[in-house]
Amino acid sequence: MGVDNPSVDRETCLSFDRQDPLAWLREEFALPEGVIYLDGNSLGALPKQTVPRLNEVIAREWGNGLIRSWNAAQWMEAPARIGDKIARLIGAKAGEVIVADSTSVNLFKLLAGALRVQPGRHFILTETSNFPTDLYIAQGLVEMLGGNHVVRPVERAEIERSLDGSVAVLMLTHVDYATGEVHDMRRITAAARKVGALMLWDLSHSAGAVPIDLNAAGVDLAVGCGYKYLNGGPGAPAYLFVAEGLQDAMQSPLSGWMGHAAPFEFEPEYRPAPGITRLLAGSPPILSMLALEVAIDLWLRVDQQEARRKSMALGDLFIQQVDETCRDLGVEVVGPRDAAHRGSQVSLRHKEGYRVMRALIDRGIIGDFRTPDLMRFGFAPLYTRYVDVFDAVHGLREVVTSRAWDRPEYKTRLAVT
Repeated sequence: MGVDNPSVDRETCLSFDRQDPLAWLREEFALPEGVIYLDGNSLGALPKQTVPRLNEVIAREWGNGLIRSWNAAQWMEAPARIGDKIARLIGAKAGEVIVADSTSVNLFKLLAGALRVQPGRHFILTETSNFPTDLYIAQGLVEMLGGNHVVRPVERAEIERSLDGSVAVLMLTHVDYATGEVHDMRRITAAARKVGALMLWDLSHSAGAVPIDLNAAGVDLAVGCGYKYLNGGPGAPAYLFVAEGLQDAMQSPLSGWMGHAAPFEFEPEYRPAPGITRLLAGSPPILSMLALEVAIDLWLRVDQQEARRKSMALGDLFIQQVDETCRDLGVEVVGPRDAAHRGSQVSLRHKEGYRVMRALIDRGIIGDFRTPDLMRFGFAPLYTRYVDVFDAVHGLREVVTSRAWDRPEYKTRLAVT
């Protein structure tokens, strides 16, 4: 459904919601009454089935099964089983994705492995505006390796022309965390592979927001988190992808027992497991991992193309309403206006962005803030409604025009923004 008419009103948005083929999914989530939640790009909402599933895991599998549940409840298979399910969402084959650790830890593992299989190359190429933790991980790895490698950040427009035979791995985030701008995965991956560089994508703001086909794009390596659009819960386990043909060459720098070929043989020397399993390290966090599985099972019931169409329409509606009602208030749309080049979020700039966001949150309109002046609004298509977007923008106008943001307590930043 389109939202091109500049005179869209609230009743029209309610009509869009009644026609929405994904409307049934909202009932699958536990959303507080009176709250407009537009921060699924940072922490996804709670699927209703997560609570009974975790109750079952705690009371029956852990409480009664005890240690037997590693076998009887298939806990041991969870990283690979859930990884195979995520593979279906990101265009990978079974055996190419495994769930483990955090995005940062997985990135460290894959970068270290990539440098090892590219011994004659010394650069990790990335962009200056990459997600900061990705830059930190790369910098820390290079420092640990004693100066034999260099992290080379360049501006977005310089990425492809900076690729040459000295680049070991190109590390990029597919959807920019601040602006929502989407890289052309196929084109950039092809450019990297043309010069023999490995391509590593961070999918943290992509999976569940933008359809991905890693195999079709020829991607070598990828990481992603489970708690944003995938709705796995706060701090949910992350996942990593290694293309099948690269797996035997990859060695993890974290050679933990779960990545051993025979963990329960307790051999004194490390032997890497075959395939993707060698990228595991410690014991899987079963409670959070099985919470993630509930959300992934829900995603597997969703038409991803339909979800993408809806997220694009929600973003278009948001931008249209901001232009109509807030442009004269010092509120500026940041990032792509063309939905094809935008993830499932829109960022706005305002000189008092942090304080405005605090005021919005206190009114039950939840987004988040990123320094120096960006207000981010995410449109998770599984539970965000068109009327939510309409009401959020009109709430924004009210907060700005009434100067509701100008309260002393909003001057002090909270630990999490």
